Amino acid sequence: MSRKYKFGEKSGAYFISFATVNWIDVFTRDIYFSCIIESLDFCRKNKGMELYGYCIMPSHIHLIFRSALNDPSGLIRDFKGFTSKKILQLIEDNPQESRKEWMLWMFARAGIKNSNNVNYQFWQQHNQPIEIWSLKVFEQKLNYIHQNPVETGFVTDPIDWKYSSARNYGNDDHTILSIDMN
Repeated sequence: MSRKYKFGEKSGAYFISFATVNWIDVFTRDIYFSCIIESLDFCRKNKGMELYGYCIMPSHIHLIFRSALNDPSGLIRDFKGFTSKKILQLIEDNPQESRKEWMLWMFARAGIKNSNNVNYQFWQQHNQPIEIWSLKVFEQKLNYIHQNPVETGFVTDPIDWKYSSARNYGNDDHTILSIDMN
């Protein structure tokens, strides 16, 4: 079921989270993480995404971003549409994916329940954007994003999570994605 959350101020910065259907832990292999990283980088370089914070968890993603083209909804729609097709193809083509049949069955099952889909549904449809209207809200959401892998027990220090902007803010030399810090 779709929840119709809206991006109010088209030029504003937003915190959003979105998850795979049924919270399936897809992002457990570098190839799937890389697809997300490459897609975010493409959006930064070609689609007007200003990215201020991110964290990619096994079943969901957190972002703080702004659309320089004043179309945050279209930007996220395109990102989710592209990555869903790409990751489903990567799963299908991956001979090392031990959960391939099960995951594709789950995505197909979710797709059948949604008339907007042809075959599969990868992402849950809702994003619930929260506008970043002050520095305090920005810091609160950025802290939440960076603490997510700590709270789940994956790491003890946010900078140790490879797929997080905590490394960018911590001046770590091993960042995997540039962000917009100005």
